[in-house]
Amino acid sequence: MARTALEHALPAGWIDEVFEQHRLRQYTRELLFSTVIRLMMLVSLGLRSSLHAAAREAEDLTVSLPALYDKVNRTEPDLLRALVRGSAARLVPVMTAATSHPSLPGYALRVLDGNHLPGSDKRLKPLRALRGAALPGLTLVVYDPDTGLAVDLVAAEDAYADERTLARALLDAAAPGQVWVADRHFCVRTWLEGLVAAGSHFVVRQHGNHPRLGAQGEWQECGSCETGTLREQSIRLEGSEVSWRRIALSLAEPTTEGDRTIWLWSDLPASVSAAQIAQVYRRRWRIEGLFLRLERVLHSEAGRLGRPRAALLGFAAAVLAHNVLSLLSAFIEQVHGPEPRVSVFHLGRQISAGYEGLMVALGHGPVLTGQEDAAGVAARLLALAERVDVGRIATSPRGPKRKVDKPYVAAALAREHVATARVIEKDKRMAKKTP
Repeated sequence: MARTALEHALPAGWIDEVFEQHRLRQYTRELLFSTVIRLMMLVSLGLRSSLHAAAREAEDLTVSLPALYDKVNRTEPDLLRALVRGSAARLVPVMTAATSHPSLPGYALRVLDGNHLPGSDKRLKPLRALRGAALPGLTLVVYDPDTGLAVDLVAAEDAYADERTLARALLDAAAPGQVWVADRHFCVRTWLEGLVAAGSHFVVRQHGNHPRLGAQGEWQECGSCETGTLREQSIRLEGSEVSWRRIALSLAEPTTEGDRTIWLWSDLPASVSAAQIAQVYRRRWRIEGLFLRLERVLHSEAGRLGRPRAALLGFAAAVLAHNVLSLLSAFIEQVHGPEPRVSVFHLGRQISAGYEGLMVALGHGPVLTGQEDAAGVAARLLALAERVDVGRIATSPRGPKRKVDKPYVAAALAREHVATARVIEKDKRMAKKTP
């Protein structure tokens, strides 16, 4: 299943075409860009421990390791966006065969959030004398919670780049019928009006210094939802004649930051209720799960890739791999039912465990002829999904975490250590003495 999805999402010829269409200063001499992506995908899926290990075991690599790293270190950010967008566009028609329950009927959700790559190893000479962390870059990711696919990516080499400025580049992807969901950081007038001009809609949390309002309507009670009670009013920006909606969600339980009311802005029509808008915004948190999976399962934050463009390429490769695993999860759940849910972690482990044996048995030749359309690929994945043992890749849900108050302690006390065996033995002796 993984090979089928990979060959459809990222065929070598298509990757090289994308490279030729979107490259600026790079060029192809001996090393194809499709080879670079294939090696990076092996690392993201856990099939190889590092890019160096993947290159040493690649039988068809015709250039030296320094030449490979030189190409990786010069990969242009615009090329990464073209790969993620194009690959997602190739997978969406296949995914429609496994997903049919949109969160908001009639609309396509687009969840936007930023992600700073963590500090990398200080292998570069200019970084060795620095004590602070060296941040290799920043990305904006657009996530479709209904399909589980990351559909767009904007990469910046400067880790201190302004996310709201970078978000303007995403306006060319806005289309009618979309609903863009974002946190308060993106409650910016120019960006919101850009979405409206493109025919899209938005659900954004209000910023503390939100754009100035020119008019506010009367508050109207709108009932309740799962997390609290709702009120709504109409608003107009200063100098604008267009009315938007502001929704106040009074929470039954405060957020981790102590907020008891969440203020949401939206331009969705009145046919979409305030409760539906609140539910749409609640799904924004799914992108946090995406970032967690990219980090923990797909090794998106490889500390050894210290150069910004190399680190961004590693992150983009992890996004591409995540889309493939999301596709497999959707088809497996379509065949075997949504419960138990497929764990991306265990799915990746199963793929990495069987990869070498599969290569020996089937060889490195393609499993697709290249003539299959989306329906043909979907039919093949459904047939293969019937043979999957879901118990091996199912999630293991845990109960709710108990809240433990951790009062302040002195640093010297916090650094003390104990022998676990002695503590357990002491606890046993105390239990025996207690009547």
